[in-house]
Amino acid sequence: MPTLTDLTRQHTDLDPADTEWIHALVSDWQLLADLSFADLVLWVPLTRRRPHRSEGPAPLEGWVAVAQIRPTTGPTAYTDDLVGRVVEPGGRGLIDVAWTEQRICREGDPEWGSGIPVREEAIPVRRGDRILGVIQRSTNLSSARTPSHLELTYLQSASDLAKMINEGRFPFRGEEPNLARSPRVGDGLIRVDEDGRVLYASPNAQSAYRRMGLATDLEGTLLGDTTARLMSTPVDDSLAVVAGGRAPRETEVEANGAIVQLRAIPLIVDGGRTGALVLLRDVTELRWRDRALMSKDATIREIHHRVKNNLQTVAALLRLQARRLRVPEGREALEEAVRRVGSIAIVHETLSHTPDELVDFDDIADRVMAMAGEVSAPETRVRPTRIGGFGVLPSMIATPLAMVLAELLQNALEHGLANRSGSLDVVVTRGEKRLNVLVADDGTGLPADFDADSTASLGLQIVRTLIVGELGGVIDLRPRSGGGTEVVLDIPLDQGPRTSPPG
Repeated sequence: MPTLTDLTRQHTDLDPADTEWIHALVSDWQLLADLSFADLVLWVPLTRRRPHRSEGPAPLEGWVAVAQIRPTTGPTAYTDDLVGRVVEPGGRGLIDVAWTEQRICREGDPEWGSGIPVREEAIPVRRGDRILGVIQRSTNLSSARTPSHLELTYLQSASDLAKMINEGRFPFRGEEPNLARSPRVGDGLIRVDEDGRVLYASPNAQSAYRRMGLATDLEGTLLGDTTARLMSTPVDDSLAVVAGGRAPRETEVEANGAIVQLRAIPLIVDGGRTGALVLLRDVTELRWRDRALMSKDATIREIHHRVKNNLQTVAALLRLQARRLRVPEGREALEEAVRRVGSIAIVHETLSHTPDELVDFDDIADRVMAMAGEVSAPETRVRPTRIGGFGVLPSMIATPLAMVLAELLQNALEHGLANRSGSLDVVVTRGEKRLNVLVADDGTGLPADFDADSTASLGLQIVRTLIVGELGGVIDLRPRSGGGTEVVLDIPLDQGPRTSPPG
């Protein structure tokens, strides 16, 4: 289905500012649909010029429906999607009248074209001195009944909001709509007058204030003062602005263990502020869950930090022990253990700074390569080079991969490039589901009788165990064309480490 931007570009000559205004309106017009108990369809004219307030209307070439929404508070009037539909002039008579006369128009009698009674209204959408389009508001009257106090408040608020759209006062300039988390009409609604005194509070709104400790009814009270008295924390200026309905803002209040989100929508009709709507939503459980997750994330990061510290302590103890050994083979074995522990510590250090179990492995790889390069002879210093990027990897892949990379680099420097200069490259190719890593050197190469499957090298045994047994990957150790050795790792990215131990 084409997007609103696609349709405006294809069928209209709206400039970017006009399109942005329509986007802001559509992002927040669920409010009007719910207050109206009606479907909304936004029609934009197929015309080459928008009329100025002081000019007559531009000749119409037709209409295109660029957006549609249904109410959550009542039955829909249109089950079919109208977005993208193009009609000729006269095909939507009421819309033509609203466009021509630049005013809100309403049908006297309901239409029965779809088999159900539908009341049609048309609301011009104004930006500055120009009309950008017309909203078709269609109310399904099949379940009409005597309206309650709540429904009358909804309808009056919808009427005020429609006038603001026609006057170019809604959406609010500079306000960033945030409907992903903003309260909806059904969550709770309070209507206040120009002084901030509550004229009506819906049952859900009243219940939310009951949870915050209010023992009386809201109606007749000053919402800002009432809310401030309930709060156990210091009151900031945003509360008075939002609760009084003086500016289109949002805030959260916490009292008696409950957390309520407030959103103010000032009602400005015929140039004067007549009051405001305050939408509210009880977000107590949501915020407590967020806090629990934040606490859990902080705990996990602290665990990684402590693991890193412990590994560094183990490495320091092994290093001290190695210095006391007089047997060269034992000293070398302990130094290799120090490097292996160090590569794991690097991963945990990175995890201690991230909010999840994902790490940027490029930074880890560069640090492992720098650590490995330090063991080469100073006079023939070999600096490993990385080509390509690993990207972000989960910790269950990053930890064994860091050890594997450290082992392969160490093996190349100690055997293939021992006491000689040369190149050592790590070439990374990442696909959607697999990671391919090539570690290549131009050293002395493999012995003629080398057998990767039967080698007694502890480092290569560790590499094979981690790649094949834990990560479910493939390893290929082979001579490099032109001299030297290359190791190819092929690791799947769409699965975690195996839960069963390697054979």
